[in-house]
Amino acid sequence: MGKCLIISNEDFPGAPRLQRTGCRVDDHLLLKTFQSLGFDVQLERNLSADEMTAALTKASEDNHTDMSCFVCVLMSHGKEGTILGSDQQWIPIKTLTSTLTADLCPTLQGKPKIFFLQSCRGEMYDPGVETDSEEALDFIGISDVPELDFLCCYSTVEGYYSWRSPQTGSVFICELCKMLMDSHLEIIQILTRVNHIVANHFESYTGDSATHKKRQMPCFASRLTKDFYLHMPAKNKTK
Repeated sequence: MGKCLIISNEDFPGAPRLQRTGCRVDDHLLLKTFQSLGFDVQLERNLSADEMTAALTKASEDNHTDMSCFVCVLMSHGKEGTILGSDQQWIPIKTLTSTLTADLCPTLQGKPKIFFLQSCRGEMYDPGVETDSEEALDFIGISDVPELDFLCCYSTVEGYYSWRSPQTGSVFICELCKMLMDSHLEIIQILTRVNHIVANHFESYTGDSATHKKRQMPCFASRLTKDFYLHMPAKNKTK
């Protein structure tokens, strides 16, 4: 299928309050899912902002001629338009997605470049609960989809928190992996169903009246120019 690069920021040295407890659950589930789908999976943990850019730049320099697509999963704290490196430096999401444009990665020209983002995009609720956000965030309304054949999938809509459990991981990643493993639908149909499940069946459970029974609504921005399917590879048959 192609390469799947997973960047998972759990620890932020000097800021223990930012630790993303439960993200290892997401890491394991994503590894299992994309390996089962036939991807060459690379997991990178706790990268600084510059290292995140470097990892994607390196991926853009690979030869993807024989690949069908490229997938990147970004998991960290976030605010609208940006994501946090382990060095507590913010980096625009578009800086990361733009490393895979056709001029920089010609072997992926005309092929889907799919980004999944598990991070907050605002501060609508109490920041003291387990979420992927930092306090006092400003919103930046920029497009993260640089050109044709890109798809950016967000765990939540602009301005809102994205929920994560220390025990079971992120609701978005959990439901996304279930749908990818169980479905032979086209990618947009899969994401629409993930939106439906998370929006209609998830409620936060915090015991705090300000954040209890809150919802989450994933969304995506697509500039894909053709249908794309992520079928499970056929198992080897034996006589």
